[in-house]
Amino acid sequence: MGAAGMPGEKSMNFTQSGARFLRMLRPERVPVALVMVFAVASVTLAVIGPKLLGNATNLIFDGVVGRQLGQVVPPGTTQEQAIEYLRVHGQGTQADMLSAMNVVPGQGIDFHALASLLMVVLAVYVGSFLFGWLQGRINAGIVQRTVFRLREQVEDKLSRLPLSYVDGQQRGELLSRVTNDIDNVAQTLQQTLSQIVTSVLTVVGVLGVMFWISPWLALIALVTVPLSIWIAAVIAKRSRPQFMQQWAHTGTLNAHIEEMYTGHSLVTVFGHQREAARTFDERNAALYDASFKAQFISGTIQPVLGFVANVNYLIVAVVGGLWVASGTMTIGDVQAFIQYSRQFSQPISMLASMANLLQSGVASVERVFELLDAPEQERDPEPPARLAQPVRGRVEFEHVAFSYSPDTPLIEDLSLVAEPGQTIAIVGPTGAGKTTLVNLIMRFYEVDRGRILLDGVDTRELTRHDLRDEIGMVLQDTWLFGGTIGENVAYGVDGATHDQIVAAAEATHVDRFVRTLPDGYDTVVDDEGANISAGEKQLLTIARAFLADPAILILDEATSSVDTRTEVLVQQAMNALRAGRTSFVIAHRLSTIRDADTILVMEHGAIVEQGSHEGLLAADGAYARLYRSQFAAAATEEV
Repeated sequence: MGAAGMPGEKSMNFTQSGARFLRMLRPERVPVALVMVFAVASVTLAVIGPKLLGNATNLIFDGVVGRQLGQVVPPGTTQEQAIEYLRVHGQGTQADMLSAMNVVPGQGIDFHALASLLMVVLAVYVGSFLFGWLQGRINAGIVQRTVFRLREQVEDKLSRLPLSYVDGQQRGELLSRVTNDIDNVAQTLQQTLSQIVTSVLTVVGVLGVMFWISPWLALIALVTVPLSIWIAAVIAKRSRPQFMQQWAHTGTLNAHIEEMYTGHSLVTVFGHQREAARTFDERNAALYDASFKAQFISGTIQPVLGFVANVNYLIVAVVGGLWVASGTMTIGDVQAFIQYSRQFSQPISMLASMANLLQSGVASVERVFELLDAPEQERDPEPPARLAQPVRGRVEFEHVAFSYSPDTPLIEDLSLVAEPGQTIAIVGPTGAGKTTLVNLIMRFYEVDRGRILLDGVDTRELTRHDLRDEIGMVLQDTWLFGGTIGENVAYGVDGATHDQIVAAAEATHVDRFVRTLPDGYDTVVDDEGANISAGEKQLLTIARAFLADPAILILDEATSSVDTRTEVLVQQAMNALRAGRTSFVIAHRLSTIRDADTILVMEHGAIVEQGSHEGLLAADGAYARLYRSQFAAAATEEV
């Protein structure tokens, strides 16, 4: 399949992907077997129905002809005598037709036999309906359980994907695979799984009865089958790449919509509405074009095959009528055969018309499989190392090298030691590697060379859960989930009490604004909520880290959205929190890190200076230049 954003570059492997998806039905072997059994029963009864109705037609027609014949021949005449009588009187055609019937001259319709036969027909069709209903009921369970497992696999996969993969994907495109594509797979499976089984069984059953009634007429009906199959194959082949493009364009359009929605304020501020709308129109038009072509091309299958079926119906009706007149077949058998010819063409047309659903579903499942097949992060070691408790928080980098791209080195040989309880501030220009440093501590990315030690244990020998359980992190970009303020503060701390939540909120000065809200800690917020400010949302994320009580604290521009007065309060709370904890603080405002034990100045992935605030200013190096540039900017703003 083509990569995201380049739809249709390669055609999908329909057979391989379809077979792989069918293997996901293995846990449903017993229900699938029941579906097969009920399908066979339902189709068998449905196939018997037209033959029984043909017999009923014969009863009626025999009775009508018998009553009329009684007015022509003498009473007590047998059917053979009546046939001979008609031939003698020059009515050979009527005699030939009468020879294929079961007539008693002078006897009308046997209503008792007709009623009994119609009751049997009713029972047959009711039974077919009930078996079909059971088949559909079980099939619905099979589909939903299979898609449920597929969603579970995708969810598990997302938790195992490295951050580099998520960073390299458009968020809307990734969400489209998880939601739209899986929903399309469910719809396709629901509409095709039982229908394919039923259609195939119907074709086989009807064909068998047609040969039983009249082999020659059955061969005539089969003449159009190869033509139908060829037409369906040609159309399906042409629609396949269009369905690939349809779902690829759906992902790119969703990605654009998601970006424009989450960044709506920036789009408005920078007057980018027209450009955003133009991009939307372009991608929407591309999706429309691909969808139109896919649906139009695949949609031609039904009318074309319908035309072929009508031609077949006409041929059968004409030939059957001639054979009734010649006495080769009864009128009831011809009626049944015409019904069977329609029943025979319908499942073929249905199978062909399902091509668009199958093409669309397999296109979606391939996009899901591409996600499931994405490279995963390294597995946790077995057995993992264990940290001595309590964790002291000594962090050591030993000749660490790392790069996001092999041809663009970032960190080449980094060594540093953060002793327990120390506050390490990391400063430097944009792109110097500050955030990369803490990402390596968290094992969001793996080092290329060297190692990172926590209390003397290589972090790669720990499970990610055990490592991150000892680290609290507050990012520049806040994230809140849909829930109450209390639930957001307690996120990640199972069983946190209300008193603990309030204590953490008081320590981070969250409590002061929460108490001004009508519902207090029960106030519902989310990441897009407008009922609290950006600074207050930042304070909530800091309170969350406070409550987690980690051994190591990472603050990545945690005070960037806080006003000056609140910043002072937060700094005081941070000083209390950092006592006895190893802290890594990334900061652009150098005034916030004056009291750090060690300040690391990074440039191009390397530590070019380190020391205290006063010592680095006295050295008059890179830190001093950064500090003076900020001071000069502040002085300019004041002027």
